[in-house]
Amino acid sequence: MSADQSDRPRLLLLDGHSLAYRAFYALPEASFSTTTGQPTNAVYGFTAMLINALRDEEPTHVAVAFDVSRHTFRSERFPEYKATRSSSPDGFRGQVELIEEVLAALGIPSVKKDGYEADDVIATLARQAEVEGFDVLIITGDRDAFQLVGERITVLYPRRGVSDLARMTPATVVERYGLTPEQYPDFAALRGDPSDNLPSVPGVGEKTATKWIVQFGSLEELVRNADTVPGKVGQSLRDHLGQVQTNRDLTELVTDVPIGLVPGDTERRPFDRARVHEVFDSLQFRVLRERLFETLPDQAAPADGPSAPEVVVRRAAPGDLPAWLAGAGALVGVVVRGRWGAGTGQVDSLGLAGAAGDALAVDCDHLDSGDAEALRRWFADPAIGKVLHDANGPMLALAAHGWPLAGLAGDTALAAYVVLPGQRSFDLADLVPRFLGRDLTVGAGQSEQLSLDGVVEAEALEQAAGHARVVLELNAALVSEVTRRGGAHLLAEVELPLVPLLVQIQTAGIAVDLPLLRELEADFAVEVAAAQADAHAVAGREFNLGSPKQLQEILFDQFGLPKTKKIKTGFTTDADALTWLRETTGHPVIESLLRFRDASRLRQTVAGLIPLADSSSRVHTTFNQTVAATGRLSSADPNLQNIPVRTSEGRRIRAAFVVGAGFETLMTADYAQIEMRIMAHLCGDPGLIEAFASGEDVHSTVASRVFGVEPEAVDAEMRRRIKAMSYGLAYGLSAFGLSQQLGIDTAEARRLMEEYFERFGGMRDYLTSVVEEARTTGYTETLMGRRRYLPDLTSDIRARREIAERMALNAPIQGSAADIIKVAMLRADAALATGGLRSRLLLQVHDELVVEVAPGEVDQVTELVRAAMAGAVSLDVPLDVSIGVGASWQAAAH
Repeated sequence: MSADQSDRPRLLLLDGHSLAYRAFYALPEASFSTTTGQPTNAVYGFTAMLINALRDEEPTHVAVAFDVSRHTFRSERFPEYKATRSSSPDGFRGQVELIEEVLAALGIPSVKKDGYEADDVIATLARQAEVEGFDVLIITGDRDAFQLVGERITVLYPRRGVSDLARMTPATVVERYGLTPEQYPDFAALRGDPSDNLPSVPGVGEKTATKWIVQFGSLEELVRNADTVPGKVGQSLRDHLGQVQTNRDLTELVTDVPIGLVPGDTERRPFDRARVHEVFDSLQFRVLRERLFETLPDQAAPADGPSAPEVVVRRAAPGDLPAWLAGAGALVGVVVRGRWGAGTGQVDSLGLAGAAGDALAVDCDHLDSGDAEALRRWFADPAIGKVLHDANGPMLALAAHGWPLAGLAGDTALAAYVVLPGQRSFDLADLVPRFLGRDLTVGAGQSEQLSLDGVVEAEALEQAAGHARVVLELNAALVSEVTRRGGAHLLAEVELPLVPLLVQIQTAGIAVDLPLLRELEADFAVEVAAAQADAHAVAGREFNLGSPKQLQEILFDQFGLPKTKKIKTGFTTDADALTWLRETTGHPVIESLLRFRDASRLRQTVAGLIPLADSSSRVHTTFNQTVAATGRLSSADPNLQNIPVRTSEGRRIRAAFVVGAGFETLMTADYAQIEMRIMAHLCGDPGLIEAFASGEDVHSTVASRVFGVEPEAVDAEMRRRIKAMSYGLAYGLSAFGLSQQLGIDTAEARRLMEEYFERFGGMRDYLTSVVEEARTTGYTETLMGRRRYLPDLTSDIRARREIAERMALNAPIQGSAADIIKVAMLRADAALATGGLRSRLLLQVHDELVVEVAPGEVDQVTELVRAAMAGAVSLDVPLDVSIGVGASWQAAAH
């Protein structure tokens, strides 16, 4: 911008609804939603565009205008105005309110006025700002704003999505339309606007409309001389002059809306960092938050917390470590720099910081033998507490380096997870400003003896040492917050002790039969090809079964199958849609498509396992404690919790996981119906408790009571319905959802639910009370104190409130099940170690443990594991543990 322009205030105005809609259709809803099911694609796209605009345009003032409703002075004048527009898509509802929450956190005013559209609000502010000497930028997807373009007003018009913006100046309006901005409303009146349901003059297209406006100079002159316009189009114009004049009145933007806000009120203010954290947490916008802080670091209000303490960082000289470690104290912050994964790792450098004194940077590539041995002994000493951030990976690297860590006293990522279980990431750079009130900086006041080969290496080493001090300080703040929220026992007795056990499990891995995996991959490849050939034969031509566009052509155009859910690219062909089409049509092409997808998925699963096997033919997964808000562990690279168990093909894959060399067999041990047992305990219903206490099959027992028949008269279909209902009702399943699951109509499903609750009133009362209690407290709680915070329980937006209600129903049960299996793991591992056995835990898969049993230890391990799992928690109903043994994971099934 020129020098004189840089001195002028610069107002950025955005059309909130227009841009939100564009973002909604530009980003896939399936890829942008929270773990609670709230779609966020419109919010994400809008916020990303806003951040970019603030960065690129550097406005001094900013505001966002929104529509209030479709009832405006235009719809009063012309009832058909926008009458053909469909209602907002389900996924879009509620997202405008979320955008307004983002704007409030960023200190940006949202402006709206009853009876007017966002365009009118923008036009009013733009004209006022123009008079007051502002430069004005308008971002909108509505071309009516082109009439505002002038020397001081520029429209940024999205060409694709919300990221590619065309800069509309007076010259570019003339270049594109052959008309000036002042003439644009005249042109639009003749052209009409299908999106607003404004009719055009029949037979008159954009070229003719442009020609007339250029020829006569304005619509007013054209109307005055309409009798001189020759031909059929001239007669068409004369026949529709009333509509043209109406169009012109409606496309004229109002520039004097009484909004109670002037341009000076929109001056940019520093955004509230704490509020941004709160809102972006609820939206789970980790990456976008990082982009905001990186892109606009100077726009955040200064943190209220203390500045970073000075940290004297020095590099460990040869022979320094024994003395430094001896004087470091009983609690030390540790940062490990290196690489880890697939059951192994490497340590390059360390940052160490005691509660007082300096921080030490250790270059592990240049340690003498004495220092290395001192570190090994120090890490192995359980009496010295070590605090790490996200300790699983660093401990894996330390173990691979020959320095297994004992005495884990704190993990700042785990502590933050207990405090904020709904977050998707727990980066140190995010947690420090949130809990310490300052940005993550080393805060080095002085660096002594810091001489490495290269500035980058020196800075990285200094940073590791400085961060070790930050980790120690952050841990104290988080432990205090964990205690305040009632999670001290959960963190200290469950989550922290689990970390070294998971490191042990990940290091061990599980053996696989590589020849069998290769055979399975070949078999699934044959099935993929056969399913594809069958689909081609039914269609009578070849097509790409993996292409949604080609599938739409085959299913809906060629075969004329019922339309599925409408999406941006047509009609969805996802798994749910294909299953529905199979059930409703039975068309053979659908069966082939589903076979193709199943076989392809199985082939990819097997193909992904083969290269991950190490030299001992063992595969090492990574368990993560901080992914699932319910407390369940997640498995990745590879995901061994995702190996199918209910299909014959999945069981073939499980058969490829085998007992390793030096061991006798695999053992599986799992809880039977643990979630329903937890429900019985929580709701205290006598009938449900009695059903479990009887030792009979609970689903058959419950079915006999609901259907009023003897237990022996319960057939498979009755049992299936009750099982689906028992689990579904525990998680807030509606009558419609149950009807879909069971293939019955909604009325029958509702009747079945009523009969169920009539028999088990305690369960009904519990489900009601747990939601109401959570609405009062703001959270649910598991048996072991794991909280799930659900602020949307009091939301004014129905969709968000209903999602939160479903979460309130299932969080205590799923979370308690997750806690119990974790305690069972710890108890089982401790029992094996105390018994002096070689057998070891290999996997945890939902409610199941997999153990590799050493020769001669089967009976003892069976007894110890069963007792450990059964005694993990005391419930009003017994915990039932099933155990199986065999040479493979599948053979050990029970």
